[in-house]
Amino acid sequence: MEDALTLKSPWTPAHQAVELSEHATLTRILDEGVDADEVCCQMTLLMHAIDTEVDVANQSGEPIDSALTAILLAYGADPHLAVNGEAAYDWARKHRHDMAIRLMDRFSTGPTKLKVRFRRIRRW
Repeated sequence: MEDALTLKSPWTPAHQAVELSEHATLTRILDEGVDADEVCCQMTLLMHAIDTEVDVANQSGEPIDSALTAILLAYGADPHLAVNGEAAYDWARKHRHDMAIRLMDRFSTGPTKLKVRFRRIRRW
């Protein structure tokens, strides 16, 4: 039987940072150029972040956190990038992660959202 310490993680370094909620490590990795839309184990980083944030809140009893989601969105993660027909936005709705949904709505680059953003900028 293999010793648990010798088992290799299935995650890439960025996904491992998400899994462990290591915000600083994730930020550093993304800043070094890792794609914010990286896919590993059938999940984008953003899908993984939403899953982790929901799991941590459920296991700890603490309020849900959206720091991982915010970091990934700031580095350009696409909330609508689908893997096997599902996107991070779908996962957030399925898991009722309302904070992540609001963040993804604010970072959305859909044509309608862009028109609203540019209209607001012109009014100021």
